Parts: sequence; C-alpha cells; structure tokens
Amino acid sequence: MLTRLFQVEAASPPRQSGGETVLLAWRLTAWVAGVFSLLVGITLLVEHTRAKPNDLLQPPQLIAAKEQLRLDPTNPQLKQDIRELDWRLRQRYFRHLALMGFGVHLLAGGVIVLVLAMMQAARCRKRVPLPGPKAAIPHPAARFAARARWAVAACGIVVGSGLFVLSRALGPNLPTPAAELDKLLATRPEESSSPGHPQAADAASLAELRQNWPRFLGADGNSFSPSTNAPASWNPQTGAGIAWKVPTPTRGFGSPIVWAGQVFLSGGDARQREVICLDAQTGKILWQQPVASVSDRPDRTEVPDSTGYAAPTMATDGRRVYAFFANGDCAAFTLAGQPAWARNFGPLKNPYGHATSLATWRDRLILQLDQGESEDGNSKLYALDARTGQTVWQRPRKTGATWATPNVIDAEGKAQVIALSVPWVIAYAAADGAEVWRAECLNGEIAPSPACAGGLLFVASPSEKLLAIRPSGQGDITQTHLLWTWEDSIPDVTSPASDGELVFILTTSGMLTCLDARDGKKQWEHDLEMECHASPALAAGRLYLFGQKGTAVVVAAAREFRELFRTEMGDAFHASPAFVQDRMFLRGMTNVWCVRTINEAGKEGAQP
Repeated sequence: MLTRLFQVEAASPPRQSGGETVLLAWRLTAWVAGVFSLLVGITLLVEHTRAKPNDLLQPPQLIAAKEQLRLDPTNPQLKQDIRELDWRLRQRYFRHLALMGFGVHLLAGGVIVLVLAMMQAARCRKRVPLPGPKAAIPHPAARFAARARWAVAACGIVVGSGLFVLSRALGPNLPTPAAELDKLLATRPEESSSPGHPQAADAASLAELRQNWPRFLGADGNSFSPSTNAPASWNPQTGAGIAWKVPTPTRGFGSPIVWAGQVFLSGGDARQREVICLDAQTGKILWQQPVASVSDRPDRTEVPDSTGYAAPTMATDGRRVYAFFANGDCAAFTLAGQPAWARNFGPLKNPYGHATSLATWRDRLILQLDQGESEDGNSKLYALDARTGQTVWQRPRKTGATWATPNVIDAEGKAQVIALSVPWVIAYAAADGAEVWRAECLNGEIAPSPACAGGLLFVASPSEKLLAIRPSGQGDITQTHLLWTWEDSIPDVTSPASDGELVFILTTSGMLTCLDARDGKKQWEHDLEMECHASPALAAGRLYLFGQKGTAVVVAAAREFRELFRTEMGDAFHASPAFVQDRMFLRGMTNVWCVRTINEAGKEGAQP
C-alpha cells in the first residue's frame, strides 16, 4: 500500500511552490518595467528631435510676420497677429515642457521598478541548501535559456539606464522662467537685429535709416530721398542757399553718407587711409582717424588714379561706420570715432581698381569682392558681424571683377542681397547667403548698381539695356520674371534712380531718359550737354544731376521734361549727392558742400 502511494505521488505533476510563484511575478514585473522604460525613452527622444527649441519659438510664419513688421512698423493688425501667434507659441512651448518633464519622471519610475524587480527576482531564486539526492546535470539547452534570460534582463537595465541619462542630457534646452522665455523670443540672432524690431539695440530701425543717408544711393539703394523740402535752387557765387563749403579734407571718390548730424567721408593713398567725420551743421571736422593696414603681407594691389584707394562709399547702421579701401582694408569706427575692428581682404585684383561700395542689413555688413577673372575663383560675397568684423557667412561667386554695389531689398517678406556679375543677376538670402534665384541678362563691365522701387528691380547691362525684374521665384527666373527691357541710351557708370512710378537713367555723355516703371515706355529723353559720373538722385519731386566739370541741373521728376534749375558750382563731381531733410551734401574734388533750402522770404531753412 505504501509502495502504491509512492508510485502515485511520483507519477503526479510537480506542484508549483509559493516561492516560484513570487519569482515568476517579479520576473513579469521586470519585463513590463523594461518594455515600459524603453517605450518612454524612445518617445522622449522622438519628441525632443521633433520639437527643437528654435522651431518651437521661431517658426517660419513668425519670422515672416516679424519681417513684415520691420517693413511696416505701424500696421496694427500685423502687431495683433504677432501677439496672437506669440501667445500660441508660448502655450505650445509649455505643453512641450510639461510633456518632457512628465516623460522624464515616468522613465525614472520605470527604471526604478525594473531594477527593484530584478533584485527581488534574484533574491527569490536563492534556496536554503537541503540534503537530498544528487541533482541531475542541467541540459545544455536549459543552461543556454537561463543565460539568455539573464542577458536580456541585463540589457534591459543598461538600455533603460542609458535612456534615462540621455533624456536628462538631451532634455528640452529651453528656459523655464517666463522672463528667460521672453528674452529668448526677443533676442534670436536673426530677429533681434532687425531694423524694425523694438529691441534691436545694435542696429537702427528702418525708419531711422530712411531719415538719414546711410549708404551709397540712400537707405533703399535707389537714389530716392523721402525729403519733401530738399533745396530747389542755390547760388554758389553769392552763397545763397550754401550752408557751408569746406575744402575736401582727403582724396577719394566715395560719396558722402550722413547720420544724426554727422557727415562721413573716407579717403587716402598708398601711404595712409583714413575716415573723417564732419559736423553736418558747420562742416567742421569732428574727428579724423587713420586706418592702419592689418595685413602682414606687402601691399601689391595695383590702384589706378582713376579710382584711387577710396572709391567705395562708406556705410553705417546707426551704431558704427564702415569703410573699405582698394588694398582690401575694411575698418569700423564708433560714431564718436573710436576704432571698433579692422580686417584685410587683399590684395585685390581689379583692372580699374576696387569701387564697390558697402551695404548693411540689420547688424551685418555686406561686402561684395568680385575680382580677377571668373576662372580664378577669387570672388566672394560676405556678410560680416558688424560688431566684431567676423564672417557670418560667405559665398563664392564664379565671376570676374565688377564695380556695382550690392543692394539689400525686401521681396515677399524676405530680405535678399542682389549682386550683379556677367551674365547673372543673383539674389542671396540675407540671413544665410543661400542663393534664392538668378537671371541671365548681363554683359560688359558691370558698374551701375541695381535699384529697387515699387516692387521691381531695375538693372542696367552697361551700354546695352535696362531690365525690370520681379524679384521673386526660385532658381533660374530668366524666362519667367523679366518684365520689360529698354535698349536706348543705357548708362555704363551711373545707376538708375526710381520712385516706383518712373525710372531715370543717365549716360556718361549726359543723355537723360525717363521711363514708366511699370511697362518701360519712354516718357521723354533730354541731352543735358555735360559729362556725368555721379548718379542722379530723387528728392521732393525733383531729379538732381551733377556733371564732372561742376554743372548742377535740377529737373522735374515728372512725365514731361522741365528743367527747373541750372548753375555752375566751380568744382568737379564724381560722387553722388546725399539728402537729409532740407539739406543736400556734395563731395567735390575741391570742396565738400552743404546746400540748404531757401524759403519764400529768401532765408535759409531751419537747422536739420
């Protein structure tokens, strides 16, 4: 009977003890915690990759809206739209921050549960040694399965711990206090320097730029001044309308620029280059600073007398003034005359000397260095940090030497740098220098600079044709965006001037032509009978023209030709005029002039 009982007991399946049940439960808990930690970690990484800080705070629609506000700072609806968009961005930011924080806590909890479960499972496997029959040697497959389970568990612990550490290291790099968030929203590099941005502490607003004359051909580079009381007449012989006239303090062909009651000129020769600041009210020299070459290489630049060392016109962003010279020296000064920085880009190879002027965009200095032959590969377009002179971006240009000044324009809410070369007009994104579009339409030696007005870009192919281009599109727009061309009396040196309704072009021989800006139809043509290198300029409904031998002519900026004023200045002019309020500033080869409006009573106008 006892033998029978033992046989039945031996034949029955083994019962699962309470310890084995607990062990199984801890193992299941470990597996669930490991899978949970893995999924949470992957989710955090995906969320971090998908929602980068810059994408959260500065999406394309916000950037475009701020750019539009820069161009139209008084638009109340645009301001409201930006405020609403900013509020939605803040909500999305804090939702992202809460999700990342909650996920990190979930991951930490999952890893802790995984580690505890593995420790408890390991403790349950320990047994008190009891006497009994000799244990059978486990089958190799069983040993392999056991080791595999331990390997998987160990990998789970390692992966979970790694994901936890990684999630903390790559967590949202975003400011948590609201003040820090506001600071980040207000000081993104591409936006904080916007001329229209209220916190653009290191660049003047667009309104300030247009109230002054900050670069060659004015703030918009189209020889247009918004002044409504520019001088209509003056008399160099009697001094009527002449606020002041002082001897030209330095040799150079660059045009004057004007900012906040100061007139800036650059000049020099092979021995010394310099920047000079004059008082706009009196013509007195406020400061005069030399520009020492910062290059340790010998100056081998060939500089012809026809252009000299200081043909490029200076530029200012309202915080500093910038000058460039034919030997490659580029220098910045504070408005008070203190040196800010200097760099050398030479030696430059140009058969007629370097004459391309400077331009600014926000807190960046735009520098176009086209030189040599196209196959040399030495031509480049630069954007420099205006505060330090360091390169923000640069783009190679497959072109030879040119002399046209780049223009920074707004096209469909995006800032573009327009640069000319044979055979291309090329638009680069001002933010990063990426090419936006190009049009194949130029020949000859490119000297006239591009002008933009009324949403159109006016470009002269020297002595060949004038083109009107819609500055939009992508890639090659030669066949799609050339609006019209004009092929008579095309300038080879001077740049077009336009108010958006009419376009004026002037040849070196003095042939002045007026065209309709929209369709290119000729309105009139007139021979001024004088040689001209100075570009025409528009102010107060009048067109101002200056000859190389000192003749000054003012005509009506209208669809019918009317000569309003003509006089002999007794000077020679190659530089283009600058306008600020009721004053016009001229750089002659002999004198620097300030001409002021004469009112109806025969008295000079008010001080600017």
